[in-house]
Amino acid sequence: MRLATWNVNSVKARLPRLLSWLDETEPDVVCLQETKCRADQFPAAEVEELGYATAAHGDGRWNGVAVLSRVGIEDVSNGFPGEPVYEGEAAGQTKPAEPVLPAPEARAIGATCGGVRVWSLYAPNGRTPDSAHYVYKLGWFAALREALEAELAGGTPLVACGDYNVAPTDEDVWDPAVFVDSTHVTPAERQALAELRDLGLHDVIPTPMKGPFPYTYWDYRAGMFHKNMGMRIDLFYASEAVAGRVRSAYVDREARKGKGPSDHAPVVVDLD
Repeated sequence: MRLATWNVNSVKARLPRLLSWLDETEPDVVCLQETKCRADQFPAAEVEELGYATAAHGDGRWNGVAVLSRVGIEDVSNGFPGEPVYEGEAAGQTKPAEPVLPAPEARAIGATCGGVRVWSLYAPNGRTPDSAHYVYKLGWFAALREALEAELAGGTPLVACGDYNVAPTDEDVWDPAVFVDSTHVTPAERQALAELRDLGLHDVIPTPMKGPFPYTYWDYRAGMFHKNMGMRIDLFYASEAVAGRVRSAYVDREARKGKGPSDHAPVVVDLD
């Protein structure tokens, strides 16, 4: 069984690349993040031609997650219990003309695929440690922990993967000094990850395709990718039942190359 996670940074903008990658890599289950489209606008028909059923959760131009599966897809959950609401303005958005009730952002979707409970996760960025969005990020992680704890109690093999927007250690960023006083590396964010691992989840660390560190994200700024100035923030967390079956895992750095790529590379995990 081959599983993968990929922040595509707009599924519509990246659709030709996604379809080509699916055809070449042939994953059984794919978790996508930052799809940036409503659920009813997800290109389900296109991926269905390659044999994939789709569960998508999205509400517009921001965020958005999906699960693609060719081994069945059941028990779909859009979001998780206790998921907090960010009541500030999202980047690039303006205040609506009329008041609206805030709702959780489209950052999580769960589904059971081939006997494995799979969660596609797109954690909040956090922006700056002194912002309301950072508080929201920590609250989101706390609610995620409770939700996953409840799911793990059922004993079903589980994977919680996606763009966590946290680098677990200093080795997971190209230069720790650059990130001082920034999000993604603060003790509180890393503690949130540690608390997920304390549930019994294992961090499946992929093999890098260049250099000693398995970075999964490189800023679009000139030279960052080619100089391998990246971060490992796309994580694959697996329960014991899944982690014990891992045969190999790698960062598909080739998918980050070429014209018009996402700023993230997929992580591919093969299970016995």
